[in-house]
Amino acid sequence: MAINLSVNLNKVALLRNSRGARNPAPRVAAHACLDAGAYGLTLHWRADERHTRAGDVRDLRAICRERGAEMNLEGDDRPELYALALELGVTQFTLVPVRPGEVTSDHGWDLPRHHATIAPILARLNDAGIRTAIFMDPDAALMPAAAATGARRVELYTEPYASAWGTPRQEQEFLRLQAAARAAVAAGLEVNAGHDLDLHNTPRLARDIPEILEASIGHALIADALYLGLGETVRRYVRACRGEQPDAPVTQ
Repeated sequence: MAINLSVNLNKVALLRNSRGARNPAPRVAAHACLDAGAYGLTLHWRADERHTRAGDVRDLRAICRERGAEMNLEGDDRPELYALALELGVTQFTLVPVRPGEVTSDHGWDLPRHHATIAPILARLNDAGIRTAIFMDPDAALMPAAAATGARRVELYTEPYASAWGTPRQEQEFLRLQAAARAAVAAGLEVNAGHDLDLHNTPRLARDIPEILEASIGHALIADALYLGLGETVRRYVRACRGEQPDAPVTQ
C-alpha cells in the first residue's frame, strides 16, 4: 500500500530567510514538487517565523487549490495559526505541541493532560470541514486518549524509529510504531507519520505498516535535493512511499 507524500517546504523558506530576499521561493518549489508527483504540501508556521511566514501559507494554499493537491498546515495552539487555517480552508490542520527554544518538534501531545487545550480547537476545525490531526508519540496506550480529543488522524512521531535505523534498536522501534498505528485505527483514527523519514527508512513503513496513509517529509528530502535536484528527489521519495528502495545520495 502506498503512502501519500506531503512535502514539507519549511527548509526552502529557511534558506530564503537567511538572505532576507525572495529566492529560493517556496511557491516555486511547490510547483516543482507537485510536478514530480507529490500528493500534497506541508508548512509548519512557527510564531518566530524563522522559516515559514503567513504569506507562504497563503501562497501554497492557492497553489494546492489550483493543482488539486492537499495542503497540510502544522503548528501549535496559538489563535492566529488556527484562525489562518479556518480562513484559508486548508485540507488538513496538524496540531503540534511546541516547547520554547526547541530546534524542531520533538514530542507529541501529553494526553489526557492537554485534552482541554486542544479539543475545542479541533472541534472548530472539524466543524469547518478541515481534517484534523494531532502529533503523538508512537505509544499504543495513548491512542484512545488521542481519539477522545475529536481528532480525525494522528501523526505518529517517527524520530525514534528513524534514529534507531541501522542499530540494534531498529526492530524494537519499528514494532512500537507499528503497534501505535494499529491501536490508532482500533480507536477510530486514521494515521499519518512524520519526522526524520528518508529514502532509507520510509520504504519499510510503506510495506509493513499499511495503516499509514500520509507522510510529511521535509528536512531529509530538501537535503537530498541539494545533490539530486528537487524534481528527481521527489520522484525517489514517491517511490519510497510505494515501498520501493530507491538509491539515496551519500551524505557523509
